[in-house]
Amino acid sequence: MNQEVSRVLPHQHGNALPEGIETEIGKTEHFRLIADVFRQVGDPTRVRIFWLLCHCEECVTNIAALLAMSGPAVSHHLRSLKDARLLVARREGKEVYYRASDSRESLLLHQMIEQVMQIACPK
Repeated sequence: MNQEVSRVLPHQHGNALPEGIETEIGKTEHFRLIADVFRQVGDPTRVRIFWLLCHCEECVTNIAALLAMSGPAVSHHLRSLKDARLLVARREGKEVYYRASDSRESLLLHQMIEQVMQIACPK
């Protein structure tokens, strides 16, 4: 039951808040989720890994080679991206392969990165 309680704000500026704004602003979990997604793009290495995995599926060893990084460092970034639900993983024997998830957040983030970088997806 989502009943909006109207508050009297300390400063009255003559304009009312849009309907439903008080209800939505109280949903802190929604804002926490988006903050987690944006936290991922606060690190250029994670952006590079995420962008790569939007275009292919790769294992830690190959990602590390492409980025000239150690496997453990790449694994640290992959875990963070996976925890944010931006990546999914599948195991094939001892190897784990990663790719961008099909989530709405992942798709939007991919589009945003490419628009900012002003590049098109490789074929």
